[in-house]
Amino acid sequence: MSALGYAAHFASSYQQARAKFLAAAAARGAMLEMHVLPGLRGAEREELALDVGRLGPATASSLLVLTSATHGVEGFCGSGAQVALLHDDGVVEAIEEGGSAVLFVHAMNPYGFSRLRRVNEDNVDLNRNFRDFGAPAPVNAGYGELHELLLPASWPPPAASEARLGAWIAGRGEKAMQSAMTAGQYSHPDGLFFGGTQPTWSNRTLRDVLRRHTGAARRIGWIDVHTGLGPSGHGEKIFAARDDVATLARARAWWGPEVTSFYDGSSTSAALTGVMFNAFHDECPDAEFTGIALEFGTVPLPEVLMALRAEGWLHGHPDTPDRSATAIRRRMRDTFYVDTDAWKEQVGRQARDAMLRALEGLR
Repeated sequence: MSALGYAAHFASSYQQARAKFLAAAAARGAMLEMHVLPGLRGAEREELALDVGRLGPATASSLLVLTSATHGVEGFCGSGAQVALLHDDGVVEAIEEGGSAVLFVHAMNPYGFSRLRRVNEDNVDLNRNFRDFGAPAPVNAGYGELHELLLPASWPPPAASEARLGAWIAGRGEKAMQSAMTAGQYSHPDGLFFGGTQPTWSNRTLRDVLRRHTGAARRIGWIDVHTGLGPSGHGEKIFAARDDVATLARARAWWGPEVTSFYDGSSTSAALTGVMFNAFHDECPDAEFTGIALEFGTVPLPEVLMALRAEGWLHGHPDTPDRSATAIRRRMRDTFYVDTDAWKEQVGRQARDAMLRALEGLR
């Protein structure tokens, strides 16, 4: 597939992305489900939904799950990859020959995708929301120290506030800053990387989908497409399962020794709480599970963190003039989606390779 061919499968809005996905899945004869987010509409007043397309029989003992837009605005990348894979005859032949079924879960967070937010309709980071809410919430003391500095009363941040933030980073280190900010926090509902106080609609919907589609599966693979960390266009394969030596070894056997892990510090990601892979462990306890997050780089990390801070500040200041609000939202889109044919070519090729490797691993 040419660079132009890959680019054609990416979209400029959630509404367009959804239409492309549904058309591609229908053209392949996929079994389709549409789970509509109740009571809310998108930026263009469109319907919002978590859509599911399944290729392969319900009786398949091996299942590969591909998810997109866990972090809303990152869905431009994940959706484009899913649509490209559905259009790829070689990939579909590999599915049929390998005997596995494939579940394409499109737009885990349709609200954030449409509204150019990383978080959902409740200001919740879905990839921090999959935890046991009957247990005490994890404590992130570092975020509590940083909250008012990350989201000051005015924007751009006052010089004095940035100086205090700089002093904190100088004393603790950039890694400590990344961890405190991004690991997940459960104390500030108006803050960044908030994990929520209860399972979100997307959390509940995914669990329902897994319960209905994984009954026959003895082996499950998962690829969750993300953007925002690492060199532009490079897809880091980040181990995405509970900390287990055998599971990590299997992931590296499937996808190569370059699979990284936040458990051992080899990943660009900080160690996270409430990660989505918990749904697979909870809902499919008897299946052998192997997963990665496929994380595509966009812009340098300081720019990513600043874009997130600006958008988080905007959420708390809905009276911001339209011109400034539009600029902040556009910056979010450009931070998590590199809208060039060359970048889309890199995404398409690496997503294809990751999927083919997973299908081979599931044989």
